[in-house]
Amino acid sequence: MNPGTNASIDPFMTDIAPHLAALLHSAAGKRVAAAAALGKSKNPAAVAPLIRSLSDPQGKVRMECALALGRLGDEEAVPALVSALSDPDPGVQTAAIAATGRIRDRRATGALISCLRDTDNRVRIGAAEVLGKLGDPCAVKPLEDLGADRFEDVRNAAAKALDRIRKRHSR
Repeated sequence: MNPGTNASIDPFMTDIAPHLAALLHSAAGKRVAAAAALGKSKNPAAVAPLIRSLSDPQGKVRMECALALGRLGDEEAVPALVSALSDPDPGVQTAAIAATGRIRDRRATGALISCLRDTDNRVRIGAAEVLGKLGDPCAVKPLEDLGADRFEDVRNAAAKALDRIRKRHSR
């Protein structure tokens, strides 16, 4: 292999190179598509650029980046996803919740518990569901408090999460 030829380029990186470049495109739609493609790539080299793009000015881009990080499943993304749990856009929050649920890292527990007090019921439902998956007993009291939530779907999600946690810890 000649070092000056394309044969010396890492094929693992060439698969995602166009998508990495598209994350910087001026059109938000291109950035959303790039994030989605990177999430499907299973390439760990996509994690850092997706983390950086969690600060994109467009909520749809941040949302897709969070979902992509969840698909990649790399624990390196957890601190950035925890930060995204407090994004002002509920769509980004729910995407970050889903991503932390896929990665299943208990470092997100405290931030997910905070999401149980969010004004958006989709955020509260998602946080309750993921807390149930994580099974951390420190989520029991905050989940019990959701039993008084005005939305039935929130109450049901909290009850299911409590059931999962209690079953896990009764073994």
